[in-house]
Amino acid sequence: MAPQATGPGRDLERFREYLALLARLQLDPRWQGKVDLSGVVQQTLWEAYQALDRLQRWDETQKVAWLRKTLAHNLTDEVRKLRTAGRDVAREQPLEAALEQSSARLEACLAADQTSPSQQAIRHEQLLDLAEALSHLPQDQRTAVELHHLRGYPVAAVARQMGRSDGAVGALLVRGLRTLRERLGETERG
Repeated sequence: MAPQATGPGRDLERFREYLALLARLQLDPRWQGKVDLSGVVQQTLWEAYQALDRLQRWDETQKVAWLRKTLAHNLTDEVRKLRTAGRDVAREQPLEAALEQSSARLEACLAADQTSPSQQAIRHEQLLDLAEALSHLPQDQRTAVELHHLRGYPVAAVARQMGRSDGAVGALLVRGLRTLRERLGETERG
């Protein structure tokens, strides 16, 4: 049974879209459709709910780090279930490090030259807002924005992966970024 998003657990629910974004960014394209990312995120939030007493004593940075690490473990477990015995371990990048890199790329998107604890808390809130805004984009726009701006793929590589022309991907990026700016502007005003 999943925890309800009320009371002390409500604080954890605000991380759902952020965790889903990190999971999407790290999942190798060959595992797309084979791993239930919403289940992995739900498991991560369930584990956080079980550790709520400890998490409530931590600051935002410590909570986010714990959630990323737990997500990495859960995602790794799901991928391991699908892998064959003949994998090339030397070519694999540890998932936890990859999640950390994705989080760093997200922070860079928000001009993260901030170092005080209050600035870090603001940055974490901005990351949560970005992840929430991304979740509302149409699938194609979200995929294009995530691949190009958050994974760093060139437009041509995004186009190949999506089976679209460079121009079509460019249009998706323009519309997606416009919508994100509008949504994030509403968040700041709200």
